[in-house]
Order: sequence, then C-alpha cells, then structure tokens
Amino acid sequence: MKIVPTDTGFEIRRGDLLLIAHSAAEPCCVIGAGDPDIAMNRSNFAIADRVTSRRSLAHAEIDRRRIRLAEAPGGPVLLDMEVGEGGIDIRCHDPAANRFWIDVVAELGEYVWGGGEQLSYLNMRGRRFPLWTSEPGVGRDKSTELTRRMDALGNAGGDYWTTNYPQPTWLSSRRYALHVDTTAYAVFDFERGRRHGIEVWEVPARLEVFARPDFAGLVGALSDRFGRQPPLPDWAIEGAIIGLKDGERSFERLGAMIDAGAVVTGLWCEDWAGIRETSFGTRLFWDWRASDARYPGLGDRIEQLNGRGIRFLAYVNPYLAVDGALFVEAERAGYFARHPDRDETCLVDFGEFECGVVDFTNPEAADWFAERVIGREMLDLGIDGWMADFGEYLPTDIRLSDGRDPLLAHNAWPVLWAEVNARAVASRGKTGEAVFFMRAGYSGVGAHCPLLWAGDQSVDFSRHDGIGTVIRAALSAGLVGNAYSHSDVGGYTSLLGNVRSAELIMRWSEMAAFTPFMRSHEGNRPRDNLQLDSSPEILAHFARMTRLHAKLAPYVRILCDEAMATGLPLQRPLFLHFEEDAACYDIETQYLYGRDLLVAPVIEEGAESWRVYLPAGARWRHLWSGADHDGGDWVEVPAPLGEPPIFFRPDSDHAALFQGLTGE
Repeated sequence: MKIVPTDTGFEIRRGDLLLIAHSAAEPCCVIGAGDPDIAMNRSNFAIADRVTSRRSLAHAEIDRRRIRLAEAPGGPVLLDMEVGEGGIDIRCHDPAANRFWIDVVAELGEYVWGGGEQLSYLNMRGRRFPLWTSEPGVGRDKSTELTRRMDALGNAGGDYWTTNYPQPTWLSSRRYALHVDTTAYAVFDFERGRRHGIEVWEVPARLEVFARPDFAGLVGALSDRFGRQPPLPDWAIEGAIIGLKDGERSFERLGAMIDAGAVVTGLWCEDWAGIRETSFGTRLFWDWRASDARYPGLGDRIEQLNGRGIRFLAYVNPYLAVDGALFVEAERAGYFARHPDRDETCLVDFGEFECGVVDFTNPEAADWFAERVIGREMLDLGIDGWMADFGEYLPTDIRLSDGRDPLLAHNAWPVLWAEVNARAVASRGKTGEAVFFMRAGYSGVGAHCPLLWAGDQSVDFSRHDGIGTVIRAALSAGLVGNAYSHSDVGGYTSLLGNVRSAELIMRWSEMAAFTPFMRSHEGNRPRDNLQLDSSPEILAHFARMTRLHAKLAPYVRILCDEAMATGLPLQRPLFLHFEEDAACYDIETQYLYGRDLLVAPVIEEGAESWRVYLPAGARWRHLWSGADHDGGDWVEVPAPLGEPPIFFRPDSDHAALFQGLTGE
C-alpha cells in the first residue's frame, strides 16, 4: 500500500491498483453525526437515521505514510489515515463523530461479490446493501403479494438485502478484496459507476485490503483472516441427516425411510426439548433439556442409533423461555441482559412467548451456557450435532454486562454465540466430530462455526425467497471464508397458504445431494405440508438422491482436505477457476463442486429441460447422457426429475467416480 501525491490531492494504491482518489473538489472522506431510529419486531428491523452533521474533509496533508484530513487549509485535523502494508488505520479527532463515509474507486464493467451471505444477488454491483444481521423476511420481494402481506404483519416481508449473515467484506473482479473492521451498522453502495460508497455508523478502526493475482488466492487470504473451519466428520458427509419432529414416532418413520433405501447417518429431532403450538405453527419449547414426555429414554435411544451408525442431532438457541427451568437458574445467577432503564431482566417477544437473552459479554454467563446447557444437557447425553439457531435477535435497547453499546454488539452477537458453541464442543474433545450449524453470522464466525445453513426459505420456487436463494447464499458466504454450507431440503417457511409441492421437495433433494451436508426439515407447519415420506414416489426419489450423495463422499473428503489447506469452499462460483471467461462472472445459480464437477440445479417450477453455461477452457461431459461439450457456451439438456443437470470434466482424476453415479 502506498500514497501517491497528485496535483489536486492524493491516491492510495496497492501496487498498480488504484483504490482511493482524493481531491479538494472530490474528497474521499466525510465524517458526521447521526441519530438512529431502530425498531425491532422479532428481528425484523425498521432502520432510519437522522444525520445531524456532515463534515467533508477536502484538505489533505501528507506526511510519509500518514494523511491528515481537515475541512479546509489551516483548519483542525479531524481524521488521520495511516497507510500500511495491508490496509489503512483510521483515527478520528472529532469526539462527536459517529458517522463515516468513504469512496473507493470503481471501474465500469467491474463486478463485486461478497457481503457475507447474500440471498438475492451474487454480483452486488448496481445496488445498495445495508449490513445488519436480521431475519431475512418472508418473500423478500416488495412486488409480491406474499411480501406485502408479511410486511403488514409486523414488517416481516424483508427485501433483497436482508440476511441472517452480513459481512462488511467485498471481492472485486479487479482482484482485490476490502474489509471494513467494524461491527456497526454499515452500507455498501455499488450504485454509482465510478465510486463504491461505504457508510458506517461509527468511525471504523481500519480498512483492510487484500490483493492477489487470482481469485482463489483472494478467497484463501480471507479464509486466513477470518478463520478456517475444521473438516466435516465422515458421518456428516456419508449419508443424509433426516429431520423429523414427531416425538417417539420419529424413530419409526426413520426406519421406514431406511427400509426404502435411503442412506442415513443422522436423525435430527429439533423437538427434543418439547414443543409449543403458536399461530406461526409448531414451535419448540425453549428450555434446552430433553423432554421425557416427547422423547422418553432419549439417552438409550441415542445409544441404540449409534450402534447402527446413526448420530442424533438436536436444536438449541441462545434464549431461554420464561416458563422453563433453565430461565429460573440463569436469572437467579444474573446471566441475562438487563432492561436499559430498570434493574431487571430484559424480556424479548419471540412470538406469543417471551425469553431472556443470555448475556455472552458476561464471561460467567457464556461459560455457564457452554457447560451447563450445551455440555451437560446435550453433549453428555450423546448428542453429536445441532442447529445453533438465531443470533440475530439482540435488541438495541438493552444493557449488557461489559457496558458495550448494543448498536455495536448487535452484529457481533452471532460470533459470540458461535464461540459459545465451539467452546462447549472443545470441552468434550469433540472438535471436528460433533457438528453444529448456524444461519446467523458476521465477520469471524468461521473461526468458530463449522457449518452454515441458508436459513428459513419459503417452500417455493420464488426468485428472492425460494430454492434458488440457497445457491447464492453458499457462493457468497464461501467467498468470504466459509467452506461449508447447506439448506433445509424442501424449504422451511409455510405461511398464508404457501405449501410445498412434490416437485419442490424432489428438486431440493437433487440439489442437496451435491452439497456437503444433506439435511431435511419438516418446516414450520409439518401437518400442512408434504414430507419426504408423504408418498412412495417422493420417498423413492429422496432415497436415490441420498445414495448419490453417499457415493460422492470420497470426493467430498478430498474437498474438505483442500478447504483446510487452502480455504477454498466446496461450492464455488464458476469464475473461481475460470477467470479468463468473463461470462462466468455473473452466473449465480450454478456452481462448481470442487474444480471438476459442475452443478446446475433446476430451480424453476415445471421445467423439463435446463440451460447450463459451461466455462471456456475445459471440456465437459453431461453425467446422464455421456455427451461431451466444449466449454464457452450455453447448452440445454433434458432435466427430468431424478436427473439434475450435472457435468464433469472427463479428464478429471475422479471421472470414474462421477460416472458411477449413473448406476443409481
């Protein structure tokens, strides 16, 4: 990184790469102050800001590697930027400043990816992306009736940018990555042609810049920066994880699925701690202890499953319902976040029941949850995996143990939650063997969380909230340091008459077979929706997909080893290995599974054939027909149910393994 003085100001470059250009007429930095207005309804946020001052820092003085910025010559220095090897350290001298804007040079035709886990767009260029962990919403498309109706029911419709896992990091087709070191609310603005805008609701400590000659090197650098996940254990990749929440009957249904030919290595019962019925559907009882009424003798049941090579998975989140025994224990010890104005536990409405928020800024509370809840109630019972849900619900009007501003703690909360789970796993010596999966995240979550899942998609083919969003989620999150991702087979959210079709379940099963962790979910309204065992046709199709998934395990193990060594995710955008083919830069619903397998899931209802782009510079073989194609063009192939569009490189060392998939 270097400062280059110009006639009208300065430039900041990384080698020959121009990043920031400043002149008195076009200053790069503005500082100011604002008064936020944030309203939360069950982690759906309405966010507004009243900006009370803006100070454009037009005058710059350069002293070696330091830039001093002021409003005008002779005025007080308001901001220092220290340009170092890997970025820009920032120090503000205006104590009233709590807003920061900076422009980064953009080029016409540039592509930008990242932003954490983005569901609607892989290429972020041309849009603004607020970065705030929240519920993504139901529908996520203001033009649809479903989104409008959900907005009317508590601002719950969402938008293209709402996500469980934002991250202030982008990668550019100019072969650099930029990360803003902040947990504050931020916005990436890619709407302008010549400037990328960054807005932060604090003055961040640092802008980090990574430059590499290729995209794979950039992804590896970000994985180094944010932390590598341990490899998934064999049981997690060698068979399907069946999600059932049917109490004792779950074991009987699991047996029928196995008898139908499904390869199963896990049973996931999120209702292990009991259930409660609400207007949203069947919810869980948030007191994280095994329910003897729902699952009598669960420890013995788990032992029996283990004897058959099947692991038992459960569910936990960082909140405790007021009507549970663990709430009483935690409140007595003072482990909950407090009301901002009164010395009492702050309660959060989660939809017809209230909970306390365990305060993970209190080391004793974090240790208690890791040991008392996850350690003793789950791991010691024999549970080998779980959904570590939520993390987005920290209110901004709450009092935390360490005194930090909840506006700055909100985005950090998923990382603290991930750390609690990882600590519990490590305490039993099960890192790399027990697996928890999260939907919420922020910068650094990958250092603790071994596996992402894409959240609560609607049970449909919709553009912004259906099956296709999980592909964009995996690709965007993978670019910023997360190797492993998956989704709920069949989707989750069924509201306002929106229910699963058999076609949707089968298409989702086809896609899930080509992800590292194949896990089903019954959804929020199990009785209203088709399930994997609702018909012989659906079950036979799913069982066949589990066999494909199991056959791929040796290849997936190699990809896991590669992820550990290089930081490369298992599901990869086409451009990650085909940089010279610019047509790959904007393809967001196909992916490379490693270098040698190309997966193009069918994500439109009623499709009987599917158009697939094959990257230039390689030859590709259609799995089902055996036909070879030169890359660099689109091809259309038949795509009946049971034959998802899959291509592989015939010169791959794994070609025989891939071709063997057709035997199912």
